[in-house]
Amino acid sequence: MKKRLLIFLGVISCFIACKEQEKTQKKEKPNFIFLFADDYTYDAIHALGNAEIKTPNLDRLVTTGTTFTHAYNMGAWNGAVCVASRSMIISGLSVWDAQKKYEAWKKDQDLEHTWGQYMKAAGYETYMGGKWHVTAKAQKVFDHVKNERPGMPRDRWDHAAMVKTFAELPKDINPATVMPLGYNRPKDEKDTLWNPADPKHGGYWEGGTHWSEVVKNDAVAFLDETKDREKPVFMYLAFNAPHDPRQAPQEFLDMYPLEQISLPKNWQEVYPDRVGIDNDYQLRDEALAPFPRTAYATKKHIQEYYALITHLDQQLGEIWKKVEETLDPKNTYIVFTADHGLAIGKHGLIGKQSLFDHSIRAPFIICGPDIPKDKKVNTDIYIQDAMATALDLAGAPAKEKVFFNSILPLVKGTQKSSNYPSIYGSYVNSQRMIRKDGFKLLVYPKLNKLLLFSMEEDPDEMKDLATKTEYKAKVEELFGELQQLQMKMKDSLDLSATYAKFKSKI
Repeated sequence: MKKRLLIFLGVISCFIACKEQEKTQKKEKPNFIFLFADDYTYDAIHALGNAEIKTPNLDRLVTTGTTFTHAYNMGAWNGAVCVASRSMIISGLSVWDAQKKYEAWKKDQDLEHTWGQYMKAAGYETYMGGKWHVTAKAQKVFDHVKNERPGMPRDRWDHAAMVKTFAELPKDINPATVMPLGYNRPKDEKDTLWNPADPKHGGYWEGGTHWSEVVKNDAVAFLDETKDREKPVFMYLAFNAPHDPRQAPQEFLDMYPLEQISLPKNWQEVYPDRVGIDNDYQLRDEALAPFPRTAYATKKHIQEYYALITHLDQQLGEIWKKVEETLDPKNTYIVFTADHGLAIGKHGLIGKQSLFDHSIRAPFIICGPDIPKDKKVNTDIYIQDAMATALDLAGAPAKEKVFFNSILPLVKGTQKSSNYPSIYGSYVNSQRMIRKDGFKLLVYPKLNKLLLFSMEEDPDEMKDLATKTEYKAKVEELFGELQQLQMKMKDSLDLSATYAKFKSKI
């Protein structure tokens, strides 16, 4: 009897020890807070060189952590670029593989191979709030889901009806003129039908509280609820801001008088290749402002963009404060990035459906224990590397299933070169891109056109070098590498005829 008792006590002691060890291991895993914006271009942070915008909390994040100045979205298979970007970041797959996963998720297939599920398997309590916009059911990916939002506040775009309207219009009529309220505006200084601060227009105001504030309020409440729990937390906080309709409280709009807003250096009234790259009137984003663009309309859109960003920045600051109050700062990482950038007047464009840097490049900042402060890294990465970085920190065994890479070796200086010899970009079947060694080659298949830019000498992409004799070899080199990248990315678009016709013209 005594022997049995000793064995029983030994088993109990072993069980308790194992539980204590498990508890210790859980505490050792770092918390990971992912702050995800929408349509946030890389140069819209004050601390990164934009003197006109006010972003005090993001500025603090910059000085507290490490910033990657060249973080890219890989592309999109449709006009809603955020769908592809978010599918990549949730699956960890490159763009064309993510498209297949996007279809599988519609059937509730392969949900275990998602960011939230990977983190859960690694011992995390997972949370998602805000914009989702992928076909996987958020409730099957995360433990907690609060106020899941669609692609944009109150979708004012009845696509089927508008396509029918476009088809029935005479060819000499600009389709933008039949757009609903909030589009094709402002026509001039007297055009005041749309007021971004007026709740009567719905949008971000639907439900009574601005959607950016809802994401913040929910996140703060979750942090309070879980502060004493043993499990580490992974929070995926996805804001719709600063996506249109760009609505913010009046006090934030008042921070940006029009006379203090500058036009972009590469501003144009009309981008001459807009039709051939599928950025014409019929693209929803481009229909937001009048054609041709005017200085006044562009500045109004920038004003509203900046106001919504500053309002977003305020919410980020409150989340950060609560993170510091409820989580161990020595064991918590924060990453801020966005699904892609936005033109907002550059090159005569308004949206994100181009492969210029303003539309594919987003801010990317990481802070936390052992992360160098106020450090800038200009090595090329993809924004989806945020997912791979979280898995790295969590010790999640999913590396072989993920295309993207952890940025931690680059942050800590143990690795100098990029994980990607070149950066690939795509947009439907009308644009392809490769960026390597300071040069970017754009290919427009529908126009049989190639563009070459020296990104170091011409960061605003205004001086095309593709037809210059001295750059013939560079064009040929980059085009050949782009074709190799296409094979790696399973991109089936054949560019051979485009290149042949381009060469025949020069």
